[in-house]
Amino acid sequence: MDELRIQDMYRQAVEALLAERNREGIWRGRLSSSPLATATAVFAMYLVDSQKYQAMIDKGLQWLADVQNTDGGWGDTDGADPSNLSTTLLCRAAFYGCRSLGQFELTVNKAERWVGAKVGSLDPKSIVNAVYAAYGKDRTFAVPILTMCELAGCLGEDGWKYIVPLPFELAVLPRGLFRWLRLSVVSYALPALIAIGQVKFCFDPPKNLLIRFIRGLVRNKTLSFLRRLQPANGGFLEATPLTAFVAASLAAMGKSQDEVVRKGMDFLVQSIRPDGSWPIDTDLATWLTTLAINSLGDDVEAVLDENQRRTICDWLLRQQFQSVHPFTGAAGGGWGWTDKSGAVPDADDTAGALIALYHLDKNSSAVQAAVQKGVVWLLNLQNADGGVPTFCKGWGKLPFDRSCPDITAHTIEAWMCWYDAFGPAMERRIRQAVQKAVSYLRSQQTKEGYWLPLWFGNPAAKGRTNPIYGTARVVSSLSGFPEACEPWVQTMLQSAIDWFLAIQKEDGSWSADRVCESSVEETTLALQAVITAKPGKKEIGYQPALKRAVEKGMAWLAEHKNTPDKSAPIGLYFARLWYYERLYKVIFSVSAFRLTISFLQRDL
Repeated sequence: MDELRIQDMYRQAVEALLAERNREGIWRGRLSSSPLATATAVFAMYLVDSQKYQAMIDKGLQWLADVQNTDGGWGDTDGADPSNLSTTLLCRAAFYGCRSLGQFELTVNKAERWVGAKVGSLDPKSIVNAVYAAYGKDRTFAVPILTMCELAGCLGEDGWKYIVPLPFELAVLPRGLFRWLRLSVVSYALPALIAIGQVKFCFDPPKNLLIRFIRGLVRNKTLSFLRRLQPANGGFLEATPLTAFVAASLAAMGKSQDEVVRKGMDFLVQSIRPDGSWPIDTDLATWLTTLAINSLGDDVEAVLDENQRRTICDWLLRQQFQSVHPFTGAAGGGWGWTDKSGAVPDADDTAGALIALYHLDKNSSAVQAAVQKGVVWLLNLQNADGGVPTFCKGWGKLPFDRSCPDITAHTIEAWMCWYDAFGPAMERRIRQAVQKAVSYLRSQQTKEGYWLPLWFGNPAAKGRTNPIYGTARVVSSLSGFPEACEPWVQTMLQSAIDWFLAIQKEDGSWSADRVCESSVEETTLALQAVITAKPGKKEIGYQPALKRAVEKGMAWLAEHKNTPDKSAPIGLYFARLWYYERLYKVIFSVSAFRLTISFLQRDL
C-alpha cells in the first residue's frame, strides 16, 4: 500500500475524530447499552415505586426482550456478544421481580432453558454455586447478583441462606484500616457492601448474637456514611448497576423514601435512553478526550488551533480533583474518567491527562502546577511491588485492586513525559519509581512475550482476556524509554514484537486469540505496538518481515475501516462486565495511521 493511500486514510480518520467533538470541544462518546444495567435499573424502579416508573419499566423490559440472544441468554452489550450467566440471571430476575412473566413468557422460558443448560439445573443451590464459582473469592458482584435474584423471588423460600453476608459494619472503621482487613469486596464497592449487607441482615440476621448486636448497633451510622459517599447527581461511580443495587436493597427494607434512594432514582431517570435501555456508565469523557489528544501526538498543533487546544486544556484542568475524595480517601491531584460528579480519581485517567496536557501546553504555569500535583499523586499510589493499581494503594487481595501491567505502563509514559520538568529531586524520585515499575512489568511478561491487561479483554477469547491491548499498552509506553537506563526494556520489547508477528492472521489482522473474529480496534492497537517499538534485532530478513506485517495490517484496515459492523466489546468494566465504546475504533485508527506514515518514511 502506498504512502499517499495511508495519508488519505489518516486524513479521513482525523476528520471523523474531529466530527465527534461536542459543543464543549471535547469527546464524550457513546457507551454501549447494557442488558445488565437495564435489568438492574427496571428492577430498582419497580421496588421503589412501580406505578410512578411504570412506563420506563415497560420500555426497559421490552428492550431486554428485543436484544435477547437466539440461544436464550444475554450478553453484556446490545451487540449479540456471547451469553453469560451473570447477565442472564439478572435479566431473568428483572422479569420475575417486575411481575411480567405472563407478558414475556416466551422470553423467560428461553432464558430458563439457557440457564438450565449452562448450570445443569434451575435448582437455586446449583445456580448459587455456579455464581460463586464464576467469581471465586471476590464477592463484589456475586453477592449483589444473588441478592437481586432472591429479592425477585428466583431462589425459593430459603434463598437467603445461600447468600454470603457482607460485613457492612466495617464501613464505620477508619479508611486507613481497610487495606489490612482483606475484605471480600473491592475498594470501589463500599456502597454495595453497606446496602446489600444491610438487606441480608434485615431478612436473614446472623445467629451469632454478638455479630447481630454489632450490626444492629451500626446500621444507622453506616447508612449515614452511605449518604456521604453518594455524589451530587445520585449515581455511585456513575454506574447504573451499582446505583440500582443500592436503591433496590434499601427499598426492599422499606426505605424507599430515604435520601439515597431518591437521589439514586433521579440518576436512573436521567440515564435512561430513548429506546428504554441504560448504559453501564454515564460516559468516559475524560478518558476519551485524553485518548483522542494523545492519538494525534505531535500533530496536535497542526490539527487543532490555539483556541481549540486551550478549550480542551482548560476543561482538563477543571477536572483535576483538588481535595481528598470521600469515596476512596484519595488525596487531591488525580483525574477520573468523566467530569460527572460520580467519578473517582484513578491512575489510568490521571496518566492519560498528564500526557494530554504535555501535548496541549507543556509550558503554561497553570498546566505545570496541575501536572506536578498529578505526578506526585501517581508516585504516591505506586505499590510495593513496583506496579500501579487503579484506585487505592495496598489493596492487594482482589484482582481489581492489585497492580496491573496496562496502568503501570501508562503511568511510566506519563512520568517520562515530565521527567525533567520539576528539578533534580523530582527527577530522582521519578527515576526510582520508573525503575521499580519496569521491574514489575518484567515480572508480569509471559514467556510468550505478552502482557495481560486489567481493564480490557474480549468476551469471546479464551479466558476472556485481551493480550493485544495489554501488550500494545506496554510496548507503546516503553518504546520511548531511554535504552541506557534499563537493558531489560529492549529484551522485553523484542519478545513482545516477536509475539505480535507470530499471532498476526494471514489476512493481516489481529484478534485477542486465533479463535476470535478480528476487529479494527485490536488490529490498530497491534499496529501501533509493532510500529512504535524499536526492536534490537538486526538480522537480515527481520526488518522486511516487520514492514510486511505493517503493510498487511494496513491493507486489512483499508478494507474494514468503514464497515458498518458494531464496535468490538473489548472494554472491561467492573467484575467481568463488557462494553464497547464506538470512539475506540476512530481513536485507535488515528494513532495507527499517523504512526504508519512515520514508520514507512524512516529508513528501515
